[in-house]
Amino acid sequence: MRLRNVEDCFHLRLLRKIKPDRQKSRKSLDLSKKRLKRAQEALKSDFLDFAILESYMAMFHAARALLYKDGIQEKNHYAIFLYLRERYATKIPLRILNLFNLYRIERYETMYGLEYQPRREDALSGIEDAKMFVREIEKNL
Repeated sequence: MRLRNVEDCFHLRLLRKIKPDRQKSRKSLDLSKKRLKRAQEALKSDFLDFAILESYMAMFHAARALLYKDGIQEKNHYAIFLYLRERYATKIPLRILNLFNLYRIERYETMYGLEYQPRREDALSGIEDAKMFVREIEKNL
């Protein structure tokens, strides 16, 4: 089954309702910021693939912070994107929400692609985009 919307995600239990948890939300946001720092350190050391992975993980944990605040547990990265797009499109610019999905795909290519070789510009863009994404998430916490 192709995931089309949040309703599909709940039906397949890729998202499920939990009690809203401000503590988990804060911890996830803190982890997001640590991952962003690790991405910057990786870039300085010229570990470009790791910089991209850590940039995405910064976005992932920031997004989870928002889900925990809302009382949602995720079991799928694409389900997070669908949730954000459906529930936060009026609060967070769509171009920023779309960054999560773009880097979700980039992460997959970085981890599993046989041909993909990230460039320094890719890693730098990933870090800058992750910073912007995390800032927008923070505004909604």
